[in-house]
Amino acid sequence: MAGIIYSLASLLFGISAAISALQRTYPANEVTLLDSRSVQGELAWVASPTEGGWEEVSIMDEKNVPIRTYQVCNVLESSQNNWLRTHWIERGRAQRIYIEIKFTLRDCNSLPGVTGACKETFNLYYLESDSDGEHGVPERRFAKIDTVAADESFTQVDVGDRVMKLNTEVRTVGALSRRGFYLAFQDVGACVALVSVRVFYKRCPLVVRNLASFPDTVAGADASALVEVHGACVEHSEERQEPKMYCGADGEWLVPIGTCLCQPGYEERSGKCQVCKVGYYRSLATDGSCTKCPPNSYSMREGSTACECDKGYYRAETDSPAMACTRPPSAPQHLISSVNETSVLLEWSPPLSTGGRRDLTYSVLCERCTWTSARCVPCGDGVHYSPQRLSFNGTRVSVHQLQAHTNYTFHIWAVNGVSKHNPKPEQAASIMLTTNQAAPSTVVSVQSKDVTRDTLILFWQEPDKPNGVILEYEVKYYEKEQNERSYRIVKTTSRSVNIKDLTPLTSYVFHVRARTAAGYGDFSAPLEVMTNSVPSPVVGEGMNPTILLLCACGSVVLLLILACAFLIKKRRAKYSKAKQDEEKHQPGVRVYVDPFTYEDPNQAIREFAKEIDASYIKIEKVIGVGEYGEVCCGRLKFPTKREVCVAIKTLKAGFTEQQRRDFLSEASIMGQFDHPNIIRLEGVVTMCKPIMIITEYMENGSLDVFLRKNDGRFTVIQLVGILRGIASGMKYLSDMSYVHRDLAARNILVNSNLVCKVSDFGMSRVLEDKPEGAYTTRGGKIPIRWTAPEAIAYRKFTSASDVWSYGIVMWEVMSYGERPYWDMSNQDVIKAIEEGYRLPAPMECPVALHQLMLECWQRERSERPKFSQIVNMLDKLIRNPNTLKRMGGETSRSHAQKSHPSALNHTPSIEPSPSFSSADEWLKVIGLEKYRENFAKAGHSSLDSIVRMNQEDLAKIGVSSSVHQKKILNSLQEILSGIQQIEEIKLPV
Repeated sequence: MAGIIYSLASLLFGISAAISALQRTYPANEVTLLDSRSVQGELAWVASPTEGGWEEVSIMDEKNVPIRTYQVCNVLESSQNNWLRTHWIERGRAQRIYIEIKFTLRDCNSLPGVTGACKETFNLYYLESDSDGEHGVPERRFAKIDTVAADESFTQVDVGDRVMKLNTEVRTVGALSRRGFYLAFQDVGACVALVSVRVFYKRCPLVVRNLASFPDTVAGADASALVEVHGACVEHSEERQEPKMYCGADGEWLVPIGTCLCQPGYEERSGKCQVCKVGYYRSLATDGSCTKCPPNSYSMREGSTACECDKGYYRAETDSPAMACTRPPSAPQHLISSVNETSVLLEWSPPLSTGGRRDLTYSVLCERCTWTSARCVPCGDGVHYSPQRLSFNGTRVSVHQLQAHTNYTFHIWAVNGVSKHNPKPEQAASIMLTTNQAAPSTVVSVQSKDVTRDTLILFWQEPDKPNGVILEYEVKYYEKEQNERSYRIVKTTSRSVNIKDLTPLTSYVFHVRARTAAGYGDFSAPLEVMTNSVPSPVVGEGMNPTILLLCACGSVVLLLILACAFLIKKRRAKYSKAKQDEEKHQPGVRVYVDPFTYEDPNQAIREFAKEIDASYIKIEKVIGVGEYGEVCCGRLKFPTKREVCVAIKTLKAGFTEQQRRDFLSEASIMGQFDHPNIIRLEGVVTMCKPIMIITEYMENGSLDVFLRKNDGRFTVIQLVGILRGIASGMKYLSDMSYVHRDLAARNILVNSNLVCKVSDFGMSRVLEDKPEGAYTTRGGKIPIRWTAPEAIAYRKFTSASDVWSYGIVMWEVMSYGERPYWDMSNQDVIKAIEEGYRLPAPMECPVALHQLMLECWQRERSERPKFSQIVNMLDKLIRNPNTLKRMGGETSRSHAQKSHPSALNHTPSIEPSPSFSSADEWLKVIGLEKYRENFAKAGHSSLDSIVRMNQEDLAKIGVSSSVHQKKILNSLQEILSGIQQIEEIKLPV
């Protein structure tokens, strides 16, 4: 026994030398509660029994530093039960502790004569307690943590060679609830030495992420628990989105969310917000680093949020702090005038200096000066300017309706965004002129009185601007029915005239104009007067009552005739207008504007898309990845409005300016549409990163995936309703002269109410302003299976090519999301369509719907229906559901060919369906091999015996699932169609 202990001590001495050479440093995320190696002096743990069991040993390392260890080696006696208990260990903030044990253990086989009694394991226990007052604790109160075994054990040879076989085992305990605990080691007959025992817990150390400080946080009690920790923005920063992270059980920080931004006047450097130096500024928290003051400006202090302008320079309210300070412009040059009676044309050249700005405009100040006074007064509202008086861009202006023979002074002001900060006369050019003699203005207020059967009196007011002495007035009049083909002229020097020799009960039209020495003015507006049958304007006592009665009756009859004629004419005009409206676009439909025609793409965004504050948006999860970045779902909450679910497209970091333009162009397109079957744009986020496009959220995703998930669950009427919604949306786009170019079921989204909406406008373009308007692509991929032949061959896209694509979408819907043309290659599809092949009717597809598909697939695009006609056709089918009872997908190809001349008159060069040697092989290919025994028991071992089976036959052999029945029948239909195609090839033409 003494030899065994001596051997163990010798090995411990070698081990202690290696351990002492290592620095006792631990990771920052571990907090040590007990380390036996760091204890100075004896450990003084409690051993039971006190004699003959665990023994504390002190060994000196190479630096003569004592190492306290415990060892036991009672291997010669059986039924050992030796306990060693540590002192009370205070738990602190720990919820879960880790126990690291470094030990050596003797191989029992290397000890002679101890085969039955020697063990190579020991047990680890613990006991929770609120105080260090436990003495003589019964063993049964300790809870077992684990039985510890050595990975490597040593032999006598190892002792002689001083080979160190040190084992390290780590065990964990949680969740702890008392103030402290004891650890206990039970020996059951092993030769073991505890070199060191360390107890620790894990924490996530203090860290700064995204300018937010996260405090030292203890890991959770559960091994899979995440502790949510809210961060605090560092000094001189402000919260952009609430920062938070999760502390994992391993003491590592996970999933940083939110961020802080440096306040204006500070910039981020080394995880801190540093103040901007003198001569630099930072105006917004979302800006980058501090920027040097722009030209003509300065900052005199640290932490500037804007730079002050130099003396004589200014900044407009709309100017960003990054713009240079500018000055008002100088005066326009070379001002000249051209007078034409009472009109003036003013022209000039731009000023020598624009003040460093590009927003130069001009304004006109007109003053009228009298002959008797040197003082001038404003011209007033009666003067007209073309194009306008204020804020126009051109270098010429026409002024009209001035007074004749009058002195005028015109001031042309050059104005820019900072002119109002320092308006001076030096910014204006002036010119004085005198208007010429002019004709009078139009006569107004022409009226009639004393109307009889053949006479009347006409009177009027003098023109507002006589422009001299009125020499005479000219009255022109004619019968209304003659319409100026035959008229008479009467002249007078007064402002009234007596018109004679008129025809009774006749409508006349009168015009009056004035003349001065400069000529005639314009005729007045027409005055319509109708004569009557009364010989005198005053009814005397001697008038015959019979004549008066006849006149009254005649007037009533005439009024009735005129009223009837008016109503008939109005009804005809209304019919004519309605007929014209049928040939034109619906009233109120806007015309699409291509955002790519804007010189400044940001202008299109501002015009068609609403900017949304990023703080109103909460991203919840990522639902996909698009061409430009992630697609997420989240919530949008405007102030005073309810929260709504939205879809969020983000632009990934490191984008180029061209990628930004292309990404936002889709928002510029969507923002112009407002229709229940077009995806609705909520707005965009462009003022901060990431750049986002916000649209309504469609819960059921894309139509093709939705149909495949719900195979066979909808009625035909429901499917027709889906098609009608898509057609309605496409009719709206077509009415706006808009071509989608990528219409497919994958680009139709479905919401929770099963409303389908057209989306994905990345490939869309506007039609040219021509009846045959088409869009020619500049290259790129074309979805061959959905694209019309002329678009594939010549890259010419029209609304008619969208109709072709709509026919393919109809086929996708009626086949519950099958792939058009199945496994044919794109080249085979192009060849087949060119030679006349058309898709057959899907299983259980009404003949009327397949006939509409064939109409959409006419070779000549002019023969395809318009979307408005498609909507009308589908409405008729919905109103008359009996027309949908005749099903397709059961007729032969030859019958389909007879029903439509352009359909199915070609067999592609490839086989229309795979060939199978047996029913087992076929079932394996379609993924339903579990039904092999059903078909075998029914005697169906070859395809010849099952190709004509129907739904009732499948049910009889045990295929009860309607989904599986439909899948089998569709596959058989494809095989049968292929057989028929091969037979047609063999028939002589």
